[in-house]
Parts: sequence; C-alpha cells; structure tokens
Amino acid sequence: MTDMRSPWLSLIRPALLIAAFLAHPALLRAEYAEPAREDLKLPGLVVNFNDRRVDVEATVCLNEGMLELVACTKGSKEHESLVTIEARPMHVHAALLALGARNGQPATSRPMDEQETRWIHLPPHGDPVKVSLVLRDPKGEKVEHSISEFVRRSEDFTDGNAVEDEGAENEDPFSDTFIFAGSHLGDNGKGPRTYIADISGSVISISTFGDELLCMPGIHANDNDALMWQANPDKLPKVGTKVTLRLRPQNMPASQIHPASNEPGNGSHEDSR
Repeated sequence: MTDMRSPWLSLIRPALLIAAFLAHPALLRAEYAEPAREDLKLPGLVVNFNDRRVDVEATVCLNEGMLELVACTKGSKEHESLVTIEARPMHVHAALLALGARNGQPATSRPMDEQETRWIHLPPHGDPVKVSLVLRDPKGEKVEHSISEFVRRSEDFTDGNAVEDEGAENEDPFSDTFIFAGSHLGDNGKGPRTYIADISGSVISISTFGDELLCMPGIHANDNDALMWQANPDKLPKVGTKVTLRLRPQNMPASQIHPASNEPGNGSHEDSR
C-alpha cells in the first residue's frame, strides 16, 4: 500500500500543520509516529526526521557576561542570552512535536487555600531535549558542540553549602539537557489565542520565567545575586556569528530510529550541507 503521508504533508501549509500539532499531539505519537524521510522546513528551522533533530538558525548575541537564557528571539532578551533565533518559538514547539517529543508545562504556582494565603510552587515538566550549537571549524566544516561548552559557572557565585577546595573542579558542569515545557497559550480577546513565548522571547531559559519553551529542571530565581551561570568567552565565537541551534528530543519515539541519532554531537564533524 502506498504511503500517502509524505505527499500529504508537503501540500499542507506550515501554519495548518502547527495548529494540528498543538491541538492534537497524540496524533504524532500514534498514527503519525513513523517519521517521514524528507526534511520539513519552517521559517528559520529544519526538522530532520532521519536524524531526529531540529536545526534552528541562530546568531551569537553575547559572548561575555551573566546568563538567564541560552536562546531568545530577536528584540527581546539579547543582553542575557547566548543566541537569538530566526524562527518563532511556536514553530520550534511544533517541530519538536513532529519528532514525537511531548511538552509538559513551565513552572507555576497555585494557591493552597481559597483565601490564597499559601501557595505551592510546581516545577516544570516535559520530555528531555539535548541542546547543542553547530559551528564551522577553521576548515569550514560544521562541528556540533554540546551547549555545556559555552556556559560556565560564575566566578562570583558562591553556594553556601559548597566546601572550598582549591584543587577541586568548581561544582558540576552546565547541563546540556533541558525540559520541553512548551510555554502556554494566552487569551487574546476574541482573536486566536497567543503563544506566550512568541511575545516574551523566552526560548531556552536558565532562570525561571514561567513562559519558556525549554527550561532547566527545577525552579531558578532570576535575581542578579542568584545568577550562577555566565557565557564562556574562551569557547564562543564573536557576537554576530551565524550558528545552528540544534535540538534533539531524548524520549523514546514510537517508531524505530537509528540508535546513534539519540546522542548529541561532542565535537563531531558532519557534512557541510
């Protein structure tokens, strides 16, 4: 029997695909779980089904200073983020759904009583996604690097529970795995609901904003004295450099995938397409 999914997808406008993904993510985990072989292109990004990854066009916007995000949209939080992206966060959300990743929700707070005198803080949840940057080496070849290479612990940050040891490494390295929280939809009067990360610019957050697309596990304050991560100028290219922000869902998809495609690159070369 002829597989009609690939030609059917190619005939539908991206906006309709996005609406379907957001409204019925279960479809992607059941009937449509088997990936197509042709890449799916949306403005500013490409979904590679064979390698199970999303490649997002990005630009380095900071290579020195404290960080609250890994990625943001243009004109939003460039002063505290490593890169800006070309794509809309809603499109990135749809791309991850297309690969079978399941979003949860960002961190939130809920009242414990009717008088709202006591609140409980709920951490974010969602499927894990590994994040990396693809840069060109001196020979012009694309090389994938874990995002942890570009972020280091602030020299000014002190943990009251930490024990000083001059010969020891400074705590754990920055994680390259984030939670697919999925931002959320906001009311827009009588118009269609708005994807909040499209407005806030919070694409991949380190601090907790409550509206981010991807975030770190747990809840992290964004007060200046609570910031613990900074850009690593020894590894980052200069501001304005075009790079690729690569997202790899880590949940087990319903369909068969190549075993190696789950692992993010670690300084590994790839073709220069």
